[in-house]
Amino acid sequence: MFPLRDTQPSYSKPVVTTLIIAVNILVFLFEASLDPYTQNAFIAQYGLVPANFHVSAIFTSMFLHGGWLHVLGNMWFLWIFGDNIEDILGHEKYLLFYLLCGVAAAVTQVFFSGDSRVPMVGASGAIAGVMGAYMVKFPQSRIVTLIFFIFITFIDVPAWLMLIYWFAVQFFSGIGSIGYSTASEGGTAFFAHVGGFLAGIVLINLLGTKQRYSRRSDLQW
Repeated sequence: MFPLRDTQPSYSKPVVTTLIIAVNILVFLFEASLDPYTQNAFIAQYGLVPANFHVSAIFTSMFLHGGWLHVLGNMWFLWIFGDNIEDILGHEKYLLFYLLCGVAAAVTQVFFSGDSRVPMVGASGAIAGVMGAYMVKFPQSRIVTLIFFIFITFIDVPAWLMLIYWFAVQFFSGIGSIGYSTASEGGTAFFAHVGGFLAGIVLINLLGTKQRYSRRSDLQW
């Protein structure tokens, strides 16, 4: 399932979401401009290597990506779900929320693959946190979704169903990867997705939403 858009309106401009997307795209364009040797050295320096853990790499790795599909896919998910979470948190609190989800995602992945020497890159852990928050706050929103199953079709899926399905895929894929990964292999950081998603669920409640969103929610109920 691939989300195309959601039906939940936003009532403010997604300034921070747009800025995060722009920074990620610009950093990736810089990566793409490097020759292969320099690019590998750049990723090794600023990516998060679990076996050579540095706190600063948690943050720099959030803005690095391994290819066009990687960066565009991540930014598309952030664009769909991020504006609504920014809307209810406010710009400053949303930026804090995003970074904290990224930290939780990175720490979770390091915990499960502490001996890996492969640099971990990508914004997907932080974005998973945004998705977890979206599931909590907008469970009944409809997600227009592209389905690939024998034939291609479009359906409207409740947000809670799509996001629980996505989380389950990440969780069981992570469990299945235990014992198969080695320090020399790369792949998807499934546990980063799991950690980020759960962090988003917790943090959206701890940080609290803007007062006008609370009033709007009361009127909807």
